[in-house]
Amino acid sequence: MDFSLFFPPDYSCHDSTFVKLKPTDLKDPEYFHKVVDCQYACPAHTPVPEYIRMIALERYDDAYMINWESNVFPGVLGRTCDRPCEPACRRGRIEEKPVAICRLKRVAADLKGDITSRIPRGPFPSNGKKIALIGGGPASLTVARDLAPLGYEIHLFDEQKSGGGFMRSQIPAFRLPEEVLNEEVNYILDMGVHKHFNTYVSSLKEILKQDYDAVFIGTGAPRGKDLPKLDGRWDAKDHVHIGIDWLASVAFEHREKIGKKVIVVGGGNTAMDCCRTARRLGGTDVKVVVRSPFEDMKASAWEIEDAQREDIPILSCHNPKAFVTENGVLKGMMFSRVEAVYDDQGKRKLVPLDEPDVFIEADDVLMAIGQDNAFPWIEKDLGIAFGEWDMPVVNKTTFQSTLPKVFFGGDAAFGPENVITAVAHGHQAAVSIELFCQQMDVHDRPNPLTNLFSQKMGIHEWSYDNAIVDDHRYNVPHANKELSLQNRKLEVELGFDMPTGFKEAQRCLNCDVQTVFQESRCIECDACVDICPTSCITFTTNGDEEDLRHRLTMPALNTTQDLYVSDVLPTMRVMVKDEDVCLHCGLCAERCPTSAWDMQKFLYNVSKASHVCPSAVV
Repeated sequence: MDFSLFFPPDYSCHDSTFVKLKPTDLKDPEYFHKVVDCQYACPAHTPVPEYIRMIALERYDDAYMINWESNVFPGVLGRTCDRPCEPACRRGRIEEKPVAICRLKRVAADLKGDITSRIPRGPFPSNGKKIALIGGGPASLTVARDLAPLGYEIHLFDEQKSGGGFMRSQIPAFRLPEEVLNEEVNYILDMGVHKHFNTYVSSLKEILKQDYDAVFIGTGAPRGKDLPKLDGRWDAKDHVHIGIDWLASVAFEHREKIGKKVIVVGGGNTAMDCCRTARRLGGTDVKVVVRSPFEDMKASAWEIEDAQREDIPILSCHNPKAFVTENGVLKGMMFSRVEAVYDDQGKRKLVPLDEPDVFIEADDVLMAIGQDNAFPWIEKDLGIAFGEWDMPVVNKTTFQSTLPKVFFGGDAAFGPENVITAVAHGHQAAVSIELFCQQMDVHDRPNPLTNLFSQKMGIHEWSYDNAIVDDHRYNVPHANKELSLQNRKLEVELGFDMPTGFKEAQRCLNCDVQTVFQESRCIECDACVDICPTSCITFTTNGDEEDLRHRLTMPALNTTQDLYVSDVLPTMRVMVKDEDVCLHCGLCAERCPTSAWDMQKFLYNVSKASHVCPSAVV
């Protein structure tokens, strides 16, 4: 048979002008990892679809432990995570809103039973190595969680009275109840960690003189930014507060009230926490004032919504100009009006408007305009190099500093981020510390653990729910506003109950159950092409990527997601699937008469310290 009849004239397989795409290497652990968009976007690479399926099965303990293995603080993150997974969610490509991944994490935490028997508890057999952790936040606690079961003697230093770092001092209790934080911090501390609380480390040199085999620094970004040169800044200094310091003073009950009229300067999540806390401490007229346009605010959309729900106005495009005082008493602030102008590259410039300045009354001002790192306790003669913005020079893969036994992570490494990023740093720093202490190359990273196995139970049956329905995201209930504004410790967002959690979990499209194609079984009947609801499958001649992307049944225009390309079929064509729009519905596998398609679950467990020397795991 002359198979050339199948080819369009311009795309003959004999045309050497094309650099044909190679068949997709399914053994590459990162290929299917990238297809599971939510897990790939998560800095800690939590297996999101797997734990969501556990919730749908009412296996809440299992859902919690899947989370705990990756993100360490499911109850905390189920309330406070920045949710990088949700914009990546495949559900958001076919509906307006993605799956409520963060809130489902909380469902697992809220509905779990007693899981203490599943948490490793010390003491563990010693391996003779001793590690110092400076700072008690999420990065350091993650390092402790990963290394303690391997036999390391862990010493944790923090100036606060309890562990948690900025999770305790900067996240208000109405967002993160203290009992939730204590529970998850104590899971780690109960592994036999030596606690040195109420201890400020004033000299790294003194720490290094002790017999630690490695030191991890996870001290966060503890210095809030100020506007020290603004007119009037120091004329009523007792009523101008640095946001993160003020939140800490409230958390530790050193401050219990604030003036009636409050200005919060800044547009990030700290500003949202400040304004909402001020409402609970007596502020009746609280305003957020930000330089940027409203749509450019750095605060998460849900944080802004919560502030607005509590009747807090946000005034955009107001640039701070001066503090106004009278006889040493703060009266308010003066702002100039600006507008945002964007160049061809999208770079923003704030241009003053020809309008009168705006005066806003205030009894107190909270400055929430950013954070800086501060390392006054790290001597300059230790061999630790510092670069731009007085930040330590840290390897972005190993988290090792220029002094080999000192590692950094969390905000202390690369500047302010969030809890889940700090956890990811902690995991990888723990890998490096294990490699370093075992006298191995810290750049030789262990591979992630992966698995790929069929979900087939019958000819047309799968071990997972693969129905695709239009099911809009469910709303989470909130506490009564009048009550919550009177009590700063009353949690505002109440979380999903069991039935709603199940329904939200059912919105997940199971992106980790992959469509796996076997060329030897394919008879090229195109049945899969006919039934695919998104037209993501095409049988065509090979070509270079740009050419191929435009020759598919539906052009594959999102180049950030790969094409799945088969080996050559008998007709000399290849099967090409656009991974970007595949819904993982399984219809191709159900329709295929020869089982050339199969639905196979892909599990990805990011590299951890226990993978360096698996025999050392307790």
